[in-house]
Amino acid sequence: MAFSELEMQRVKRVVGDFVESRRPRPEIRDELDIVYTVEGQSVIIQEDRVIYDGSRLLEPVAKTTWVKTQRVWKIYWMRADLKWHGYQPLPQVRTLEEFVAEVDADPCGCFWG
Repeated sequence: MAFSELEMQRVKRVVGDFVESRRPRPEIRDELDIVYTVEGQSVIIQEDRVIYDGSRLLEPVAKTTWVKTQRVWKIYWMRADLKWHGYQPLPQVRTLEEFVAEVDADPCGCFWG
């Protein structure tokens, strides 16, 4: 089930503002950028980069999924096995603001390396 229009506005405001604050200088954004996508009840932050043949590669950074029945955002990170894993230091938060704050701080080096 997709987000409602009101929920999408909130995602755009909170995650969109966060992504905008993390984007690289404008002159290199053709080569490397930070973006986010929405898939169902999940928001995924990704690095968008050009690879050797000129094609683009989206590398996942972090994912959060809204669990409506529990009223929480579950946090995930992608391990070397290319699968999403629950983020154990803080498996869930109540708000998107808490999610982006954790991704920004990245105390364990799971998101930005």
